[in-house]
Order: sequence, then structure tokens, then C-alpha cells
Amino acid sequence: MNKEEKVTLDSAELGNVVVAPEVIEVIIGIAASKVDGVYGMRGTFANNVAKRLGRRDYDKGIYLSSDEDESLIADIYTYLKYGVSVPKVAIDMQKKVKQQVFFMSGLNLKEINIHVVGVVLEKSSKVDTSDLFDDGDEN
Repeated sequence: MNKEEKVTLDSAELGNVVVAPEVIEVIIGIAASKVDGVYGMRGTFANNVAKRLGRRDYDKGIYLSSDEDESLIADIYTYLKYGVSVPKVAIDMQKKVKQQVFFMSGLNLKEINIHVVGVVLEKSSKVDTSDLFDDGDEN
């Protein structure tokens, strides 16, 4: 979907409600990242720099498009944690995203395509070497 294109919600008595596609992408990104088993979303170099500076960019890895009948299609590119069931996490993401987008905007997504681009191992904690050797006095 072009960034110049806007999404018009159902007309109200007082006028139209127009939402930028970036807003929908942020809603999708937050909903998808909250699913258990999701490590993170795919980002660009600029996203990674912003993250290091303390900003979170929730629309990274989210691409919104529309088909010929103006139905919205979301493509989500994500990294999953090692050891999770990929189909279960993907289905959970689809359900959560569909629910949150409808709840927050009233829009129905026609398709929610999940693209798993990698699996990430959990970082292991450092071993505390002070407990390896007994420092007690043995007489």
C-alpha cells in the first residue's frame, strides 16, 4: 500500500474518519510482537539504529497492501524463539492481529500472511564461577 494512500473507515454522521496506513501497521506490529514465542520483527538498518537509541519501531517487518477489491492484506516478517511450534505461533499471531485491528479500527483484514525469517536461540546466562570451587577451610 502506498504511504500516500489513506484508509477511510465507515463514514460517520459528522464526516469521514481517515487513517494513515502507518497507524494500521503499528497496531499490527504491537499485536504480533505480544504473542508468546515471537522474538522480534524483521527490521532495516535504520530500525536497528533507532532501537539502540532507545526508540521502538513497531511497524518494522509489517507491509500493508490492498488487492483489486480494496481488501487489506498484511504481510508480517518475524523471528521466532527456538523451540516453539511455528504453526501454533503463526496462527496465534494471525488471530491476535485480526482481533486487534478490528477492535481498534473496525477494519477486517482479508489476509494475514506470516513470514518466518529466522529462529533465534535464547541467550544463555553466564555461569557464576564463584560457586564452582569451595573456598571453605578444610583441615
